[in-house]
Amino acid sequence: MQPSKSFSLLPTLLLCLLAIGTGILTGAITAGFGRILLWIGTVRTAHLLWFLPFLPLAGILMVWIYQKYGKESGQGMGLIFDAANGKANHIPLRLIPLLIGSTWLTHLCGGSAGREGVAVQLGATIAHNVGSRIPVFQRIPHAVQMLTISGMAAGFSGLFHTPLAAVCFALEVLTVGKLEYRALLPAGLSAVSAYLVSIALGLETFQVTLSKTTLSPFSFQMLLLGVAAGLTGGIFTYLLWLGKQQAAKWLPNPLVRIGICGVVLAFLLCICGNGRYAGLGTNLISLACNGEMVYCFDFLCKLLLTVLTLSIGFQGGEVTPLFSIGACLGVVLAPFLGIPTVLAAALCYAAVFGSASNTLLAPICIGTEVFGFSYFPYFAVVCTIARLCNGNQSIYGKQTTFPLFLTRKERT
Repeated sequence: MQPSKSFSLLPTLLLCLLAIGTGILTGAITAGFGRILLWIGTVRTAHLLWFLPFLPLAGILMVWIYQKYGKESGQGMGLIFDAANGKANHIPLRLIPLLIGSTWLTHLCGGSAGREGVAVQLGATIAHNVGSRIPVFQRIPHAVQMLTISGMAAGFSGLFHTPLAAVCFALEVLTVGKLEYRALLPAGLSAVSAYLVSIALGLETFQVTLSKTTLSPFSFQMLLLGVAAGLTGGIFTYLLWLGKQQAAKWLPNPLVRIGICGVVLAFLLCICGNGRYAGLGTNLISLACNGEMVYCFDFLCKLLLTVLTLSIGFQGGEVTPLFSIGACLGVVLAPFLGIPTVLAAALCYAAVFGSASNTLLAPICIGTEVFGFSYFPYFAVVCTIARLCNGNQSIYGKQTTFPLFLTRKERT
């Protein structure tokens, strides 16, 4: 095989330097965003009944702002996927303040949503704008796309402090069955840079130490746990797609939709556990991973309320709620399968995320980075089974599938 004619040391060096620079900037912004978001969650929990009634008004405000000032920013992750695949030439910088502000507002008023969507989008936006504004850089084939992918990795790493999972996520999430290896080096440098900066700026890291188990990773119990996690992730993905479709069909006006449905959502969040399912779901993750009381219906309530929150137009992400759904599911299944409770919670924590995002390497890595590399075989088995049982669905609508069989023309 002939070496690529487009390869040379100078463009590669420039790409790496820009990846490190965008990683540093992304890490700083995600650290600030994450710390304020955690503070907002603390304030909301302490004064829940003060903020929940304002959830519909907050929704109307953010939809109005997006309509008036957002323009293409309203496409969210779809725009990021298009830019990373070379189908979009511009990601507006206004996306960053709009997304951060609307996500803070969603969480302040109690919406059940995540945060990774913000981090991935802002990382990609920073990287794409840096790359597209350097004339020399634009002449390097696919350089802007590779830098955009590295920005996605930086955002994920800066927020979750899992650089290996961040790199794998950025490389595999765009197209099922295809890894963007050409972006491996810049994505790795960007992810590590964002991770180190975010740590230095004080964003807390979530890690849990698991106790040893004699159960084999290839046991029948692990197989069943993977199937359950895969089906749960697939159900979440399907309901989210269906919810968005039906909400738009029944209430075509986005302002009316989020206003009316926001009232219903606020009422449900209030009566269901008095705010137990509001926000990120880190409270449920802590309960599950500390062996404390988790109810058998917790995972289902968090799933349905997250679907409702995101379907009607509130901003945020899906990954942290998926972590909490998975952790609670693991606690429920553990006694029936004879698996240690915290181990089952940890495995489903990663596997439900992998199932819903239609990824494999990222959930395995995030499981090992959070819960310990000694449990790699367990995460590999359960996440693989979950990925096979998800129906090939994804929470990311612009995710594509690489064809299994290529024609002679495509191979050449």
